[in-house]
Amino acid sequence: METPKVKTASAADRDRALQTIALGFLADPMCRWTWPDATTHLAAMPMFAAAFGGKAFEHSSAYIADDGRAAALWLPPGVDPEGDRIEALFAATSPPDILDDVGSVFAQMDACHPRDRRCWHLALIAADPAYMNRGLGTALMKQALRRCDEDGAIAYLETTNARNISLYERHGFEVVGKIQAGASPTLYPMIREERGARR
Repeated sequence: METPKVKTASAADRDRALQTIALGFLADPMCRWTWPDATTHLAAMPMFAAAFGGKAFEHSSAYIADDGRAAALWLPPGVDPEGDRIEALFAATSPPDILDDVGSVFAQMDACHPRDRRCWHLALIAADPAYMNRGLGTALMKQALRRCDEDGAIAYLETTNARNISLYERHGFEVVGKIQAGASPTLYPMIREERGARR
């Protein structure tokens, strides 16, 4: 198996990366609770990805592997998702009876986010399901974590699928809590301590 080729995503890669993320999250427990209908998920998820992690494209911290078969969006220290856009998107696309719980989940996510330390946030990472188990996610993680280490910063993420915890643990992340509201699936915030020093 060839080593995946990772590059910083350009503006021309944006749509492909967002579509790949939408496909990669098609069976995700949190996404399918938010959008039970697959057609709604495929329409809304690229918009969510753009609002939650799209600023990565402006900061050269969006990465793709093998021409977009996998993608990762990292937000640099001090850069946050677009909360108003996310709230409006859920109001327009999610079942009305879960909106309060969706809001609670995001409030808890915001509370868990490290604000007192220099922190890179892995907003989203996914591979096209047709190209799973080819090392694409690992290659994307290694690329970004090198940057975190060069910056002397911690890395933070929320995994929406408990099956992915062991993958992130192999990259040095540790679970630091649980996020859940109403009938929602559980999210697991995870932190990887800094391993380098800023120059």
